[in-house]
Amino acid sequence: MESPSSPVKVAIIGPGNIGSDLMIKIMRLSKTLAMGAMVGVDPASDGLQRAQRMGVPTTAGGIDGLVAMPEFQDIRIVFDATSAGAHQRHDAVLRAHGKTVIDLTPAAIGPYVIPPVNGEANLDQPNLNMVTCGGQATIPIVAAVNRVSPVIYGEIVASIASKSAGPGTRANIDEFTETTSRAIEQVGGARRGKAIIVLNPAEPPLIMRDTVYCLCEGGDPAAIEASILAMVAEVQTYVPGYRLKQAVQFEPITDNARLLIPEMDEAFAGLKVSVFLEVEGAAHYLPAYAGNLDIMTSAALRTAERIVERRGAGVSA
Repeated sequence: MESPSSPVKVAIIGPGNIGSDLMIKIMRLSKTLAMGAMVGVDPASDGLQRAQRMGVPTTAGGIDGLVAMPEFQDIRIVFDATSAGAHQRHDAVLRAHGKTVIDLTPAAIGPYVIPPVNGEANLDQPNLNMVTCGGQATIPIVAAVNRVSPVIYGEIVASIASKSAGPGTRANIDEFTETTSRAIEQVGGARRGKAIIVLNPAEPPLIMRDTVYCLCEGGDPAAIEASILAMVAEVQTYVPGYRLKQAVQFEPITDNARLLIPEMDEAFAGLKVSVFLEVEGAAHYLPAYAGNLDIMTSAALRTAERIVERRGAGVSA
C-alpha cells in the first residue's frame, strides 16, 4: 500500500494512441499519480510493448487480466481508453472492486466532466466521463458565453487530422456526435446543442481546429469576449497548445432577419458569437498535430490529479 506521501497507482485500459499518450504524461508530468498497469488484449501491440520497456506492469488479458494482476489491489484509479461498447463491462467490473473510473470513451455512464467548467462538482463520482476531444475543446467556450448571456443554440465543428484518429475514434463517430451534443447542453448550458466532426485527410496533417457558434440572447460583446478569454487562459493551464485562432466575432441578428433554427420551434433574434480555436498537442507521444488526443489525455490527467488532491493520497473507494 502507498504511504501518505506516495503517488497513487493508476491503470490504463487500452494501449492505443490515447492510452500511450496518457501513460507518458503520467510518467513525465504527474507528481501525484504513478503507473500501476497498462492493459490490452494483444501481447504484440506497440502500446503494451512500449509500456513494458518503460517498466510498467502489463497484461494482455483485458479487464480480467487486470483484476488477476497482483498490482490490482493497490490501483485506485482506472482510465478506460477503449470503446464505448467495451466500457460498459469494464465499468461494472471496476465498480465492483471499488475503483474510481475515468472514462475516455463516449459511453457516458458517469457524468460529463469538463475540468474548467464542472470538474470540481464531480470529483466524488465513481465514474467520470471525459466527453470527447471536441467536447473538451469547445464546451468551455459555450459555457463561457452562457455565463454572460444565455445560449439558445450552440453548434461546434471539430476538425482533426485523419492520422490522429485511431480505430477507437473511428468506431465511435456516432457516439462522438451524440455525446458531444448532449454535453453542450448539460455542461455548456445551451438550450440546444449540435456537434459535427471532420476527419481531415490533408497532407501534411493539420492540427486540430474547432469552430464554436453560439446564438445567445444578447448582452455586452465586450463582457462575452472577456469571459471567453478568461476561459481560454484557464484551459491553457493544462493544455498549453490551446488558443484562439482569431478574434471573437459578433453578429447581431435583428427581428427582421431572424434565423430559423432546425429542431427548434422558434426563429432566433439576438447575438451570434463565433469562436475559432486550434489545439496543438504537446507531442509527448504523437506529433503536435494530434491536439485532439492531447486535450483528452490532459483533461483526464487533470481530473485524476484533482481527485487525488480532494480525497487525499489514499483515494477512498
